[in-house]
Parts: sequence; C-alpha cells; structure tokens
Amino acid sequence: MKKNVILAILGIVFLVFPLVIKSDYYQHLIIIALMWVVIGSSWNLLAGYTGQVSFGHAIFFGIGAYTAGILFSKFGISPWWGMLAGGIASMLIGLFVGWVCFRLRGPYFALATLAGGEIFRLIATNWESLTEGMVGILIIPSFESKLPYYYIALLLAAGCIFAIHVIMQSKWGYYFVSIRENQDAAESLGINTTLYKNVSLLVSSLFTGMAGAFYMNYMGFIDPQVVFSLHYISIMAILVGIVGGVATIMGPGVGAFVMVGVQETFRSAFFGMAPQWISEAHALVFGLLVIFVIMFLANGIVGDWGKIKRNVFRIKASS
Repeated sequence: MKKNVILAILGIVFLVFPLVIKSDYYQHLIIIALMWVVIGSSWNLLAGYTGQVSFGHAIFFGIGAYTAGILFSKFGISPWWGMLAGGIASMLIGLFVGWVCFRLRGPYFALATLAGGEIFRLIATNWESLTEGMVGILIIPSFESKLPYYYIALLLAAGCIFAIHVIMQSKWGYYFVSIRENQDAAESLGINTTLYKNVSLLVSSLFTGMAGAFYMNYMGFIDPQVVFSLHYISIMAILVGIVGGVATIMGPGVGAFVMVGVQETFRSAFFGMAPQWISEAHALVFGLLVIFVIMFLANGIVGDWGKIKRNVFRIKASS
C-alpha cells in the first residue's frame, strides 16, 4: 500500500512538473532523464534479470534513431511513425544479434555485443547513400514547445517500466531469473534457455529502439558517433543500471536521474561557479561513483535502500 501511494505521488509530480516549472532547460533535463529510464530499464531486463550483460545497447538505440530519420529523409514519412518502426527494426536486429551471440556465454557474450556495436557504427559511417555518413541526418522538430516531448517521454518511460513489471511477474520473469542464476540447472528443468534469452533481448531491444527514435524526433539530428557511441550510450546504460540497482524495477529510473544530474552538473561547470576544466571531469566522477557504489552499495541505490536508511538514521541519531 505504501509503495502504491509513493508511486501515485511520483506520478502526480511528473504530470504537473512542466505545468509548474516553465523553464525549457529543466524540462529538457527531465526529458533526457526519462529517455535514460527507458534505456536503463531495457538493459536491466536483459542484464539484471536474465544475466546477459550487454555492452552493445547502442546497436538498438542507433537502429531506432536511424529508422526514424531514414523514413523521413528518404521516404517523407513522419519520423513519429519511427517510434513504432524503430522499435520493430531494433527487434529484428536483436533477433539476429541473439541468434549469433547467444551461442556464447558469460564474458564472451558481452564482448560479442561490444564488437557488434562498433560494427554497426562503422556501417552507419560508411553507408553514406542510406545514412548520410558523418554528415548525419537532420529533421525539423515537430513541436516548438518541449511540453509534447515531455509527455511522450513520460508515457514511454511509464509504459516501459510497467511492461517490465508485468513480464517479471509472469512465468517469463521466473524463466529469466532461473537463467541468470544457473543456466544449466534451468535447462535441466526443461526451460528453453536460448528461446527465453532471445525473448528478453527482443523486449529490451524494442524499448531501446523506441528511445532511439524518440531521440531522433526530439533532438532533430543524429550521426553515427552519437547514436552508436560506446561510451555515451552502451556504457551509460550500464552505469544507470548499476548506480540505481540491477535487478530492481525502479533502480534504473533512480540511476537515470542521478547520472543525468551528475553529468549536467559537471557539464555546466557547477552552473558557472567552477573553472571550465571541471566540465571535462564528469567521466572521472562517473568512474568514482561506480567504484563507490560497488564497494558500499553493491545492489545500487534502490537495492540497498534499507542500508542507506539505517546509516542515515544512525548519523542523525548521533548528531
């Protein structure tokens, strides 16, 4: 009951936020954070719940973004149709990636997805007749106001979290967790582990592709170095999951807002109050933050929330 009340309050806060806070800057930050909620939750489904750690989620993000961009630039189709088409295209690519990579286990699967991300980046860079190469694809944004983008991003994030919650409450969820815990034991119980790893990957790639298509619509410009980026997309998705809490429903959401907040704070050099070189230190701070989480909050902020509360209360009691 308490959890439902908290979720209802959060829902109301997010619904009224852009109506109260009119600043385009803060609305932009929330939109980006909501996009990362989708990407982080999608990665968490595959890696956190199914145990298949991916270093290549930029594949699906980039495919979704380019699907939306190509539909508009080559065929004159509204890029908003790319929200659906991008998700479907990413699922098809995910099916191929799963067919190839799920022959491997453990670190080999992670390395295979890492290589796959670089392969797709090179394809997008060199296939200029389709992707415009390093020139990139530019579209005119559909809305002048950020308000429509905000609510689309909110709907996408809420839909992704709800879908993953429903999946994890179903038999699929139990199959995913059993594969994560012991794949050989799961197979001995009659679970088709290859099938359900692919199911997890397909759902994960669907939402990541939709997030990529949304990015295309919102930012209005993409190029291979951005949407197929290892550090900006694939690694960031992992950091969002680890910091927020792997194998938790709300963990990636918390991690998304923490990571976007930290990134923006350093990018703006503490809002102009610190030397400009501080803006280049965000990668170092990301690394230190992950080390801190691994050492002291191994289950992330949400997973170790009980430990955080005990420590905070103890500090207050002693002060």
